[in-house]
Formats: sequence, C-alpha cells, structure tokens
Amino acid sequence: MDEHRQDPRLRTLKSGKIVFNQKSSVLDCTIRNLSRNGACLQVVDPAGIPPSFELLIGGVSRTCQISWRSGTRIGVIFQ
Repeated sequence: MDEHRQDPRLRTLKSGKIVFNQKSSVLDCTIRNLSRNGACLQVVDPAGIPPSFELLIGGVSRTCQISWRSGTRIGVIFQ
C-alpha cells in the first residue's frame, strides 16, 4: 500500500488534552497519528469541540484547526 500523504507521520497512541473556552474547558483525547503539520485525534464525543483549539501533548501546547471529523475521530492541522 502506498502512502499518499506528503508529510511523514507516526502511528502512535499518546494521550493529549483539547483545551478551549479560554482554558476553562478541557477534554481528554488519544493522538492516533502525529506529523509535524497535524494529527488524528480520537475523542469520546466530538460534539461541542470548536473549529479552533489548543492541543496539549506532553506539556507542549499547539494551536489546531479542525480539517475533518468522522465519528469519534478529528483531523487537525497545526497553526
């Protein structure tokens, strides 16, 4: 199977936190795939997650923009 993405990614199962509402709302997530430009996140319920938010991965914060949603998975692009 050929990889069609131009950006190499790492298949991983890291834990992360989705932070929004001026840091008053925090949701746990699992980072399934990670690249330097984005990630695939798995959440229990994606309802209520805004189009832009902060993603905390191991204490490092990244600003994210949602690029796609499918069930309990969200694809994000790092800003």
